[in-house]
Amino acid sequence: MSPAGGSLRDYWTDGSVATLCATLSELTGVKVQLRDERGIVLEPDHGAEFFGGRIEPIESGAMVFPIHLGGKGVGPSIGSVVIGCGKNPVTELEDGSCSLIERMGDLIATMAIQMCTDVSELRVRVKEIEVLYRLNALLVAGGRVDETLELALDAAVDALDLDAGAIMLLPEDSEGLTRTDQEDELERSASVGLSGAWLECPLPLSEGRVIDKASLDGEVIAIEDLHADERILARDQVIEEGLKSFLGAGMVFDGRPIGVIRVYSRSGRSFTGAERRLIRSIGQSAAMAVEQARMIKMKARERRTQRSLKIAATVQKRMMPDRLPEVKNLDIAARFSPSFQIAGDFYDVFEVRDKLGVMVGDVVGKGIVAGLLMSAVRATLRAYAELSDDLSRVMARTNEAICRDTTVAEFATIWYGVFDPDTNELCYVTAGHEPSVVLTRGEDGRWAHEMLKGEGLVAGVQAGEEYVMERMVLAKDQVVVAYTDGMMDAVDFSGERWGRKRLIQAAIDSLDENPDGDADWIVERIFWHLRQFRGLQAQADDETVVVMRAR
Repeated sequence: MSPAGGSLRDYWTDGSVATLCATLSELTGVKVQLRDERGIVLEPDHGAEFFGGRIEPIESGAMVFPIHLGGKGVGPSIGSVVIGCGKNPVTELEDGSCSLIERMGDLIATMAIQMCTDVSELRVRVKEIEVLYRLNALLVAGGRVDETLELALDAAVDALDLDAGAIMLLPEDSEGLTRTDQEDELERSASVGLSGAWLECPLPLSEGRVIDKASLDGEVIAIEDLHADERILARDQVIEEGLKSFLGAGMVFDGRPIGVIRVYSRSGRSFTGAERRLIRSIGQSAAMAVEQARMIKMKARERRTQRSLKIAATVQKRMMPDRLPEVKNLDIAARFSPSFQIAGDFYDVFEVRDKLGVMVGDVVGKGIVAGLLMSAVRATLRAYAELSDDLSRVMARTNEAICRDTTVAEFATIWYGVFDPDTNELCYVTAGHEPSVVLTRGEDGRWAHEMLKGEGLVAGVQAGEEYVMERMVLAKDQVVVAYTDGMMDAVDFSGERWGRKRLIQAAIDSLDENPDGDADWIVERIFWHLRQFRGLQAQADDETVVVMRAR
């Protein structure tokens, strides 16, 4: 159809309306003609391949019944029924009027309007099916977002026989989801038939973006004359671009708008109800295809992220000692249970100048950042541990390095001890970490506990912090339990916290059950008690325990 609304010949099929006009002419003796928008008379025998014809002047006093595609008086005329008042007793009334033939002419025009409207809507439906088929094919194939937008826009412009268009998408948040409350941040994502000057214009199409807001709310906006519409803000740009009519709709998926689709005509154009439904359908199908493409992209990104996390978790796990060093006079065991793939907890047991170094730590946060910080803290402390027996100095240097290489929001709590197998002396230093517990069996066979003293600010917060090294000699069968706060933060289904008391009691219960149990036994029983308390409740934090028993 032509941009101005089309011609009656666009809907010319079997010539039945023209045949009816000719038949009425024979019966009444009054000239009844069907004419196109240029006034060319359409004859019954010309049918669908009519391209020429004669132009006859309309007789004085003849009646003209316009045929409007959108209904009586709606939109530009695509043709007309012309009736001349002849002198026929069948049609002429006593007062000289042509009432009967006038009603017949109106009826023929109405019938023609209905037939053309039906044909028009059928064609739009066919185009709609073609467009939706192409979009659904893209939906199944899982194409890229830009490919989906270009196809949707080209299909809309082609199906509606328009000249230009653009698709504007709402911005996405950090997780790739559409921010539905940001209509003032619509970003042009696809365009066709528009100049660079138009695309670079910073002004929105309408004052206060009222057209965009209405489209995002689910309305279909049709404007026959952009130059005269009071809502248009960039009127000079519209005129310079040569745009005349506008049709726009929201791209809505599952009740949530993701953008708007706009199409333009460079000549005056009124849009039928079928065309408005078509642009709405295209917008909805395009939104579905875009969301599908985004989901596939997000899943691919998630798979890459999960793979990276899995590799990082494997690397982190390798940092934990696979087998603990064996030294005389000490039995040692440890367990580390991360709450996520990448943990912030860590422990290390290593030989340092004929002694045994034991480290338990917890860095702030979880995930990749925490894992990287954990690796840096572990490597730094290990490096300084090789240089000095003064644990205070080792921790101070570690703190200086963390302060230098991290932000104020990145820090770690650390408990670091060194056991001398020749003297059974345990030296240790604390940087804001949970105090370790020492368990001692009394003469009555009952186990008592005390918290190992030690103070010091968490590492990585304040440069120049001083740390105090503590000393103690482990008596035979004494047990030292070092742990992270995740052990105490476990909760049951009622929300009650396990806490330090239950942790200590779990260790004592394990020794009551097996007084000669080794460090592995104690670690296993502590976690058994923790699982009994937590039940099926999800693990809240990383959980780490190191147990040392003097022999």
